[in-house]
Amino acid sequence: MQIKKKLLDIVRDKIRFKHYSIKTEKSYVGWIKHYIFYHNKKHPIEMAKPEIEQF
Repeated sequence: MQIKKKLLDIVRDKIRFKHYSIKTEKSYVGWIKHYIFYHNKKHPIEMAKPEIEQF
């Protein structure tokens, strides 16, 4: 059984793999959450240029 990771867990793993600071990780995750909530919890994979420009 394979458990699918959530988007923010993947982001955190990538940031930690690159040895970014914890402040950078918190900042990136915060902006991603803000972006997702701005678009009514729509997953970023479902969004494109119009949503980015709107944000």
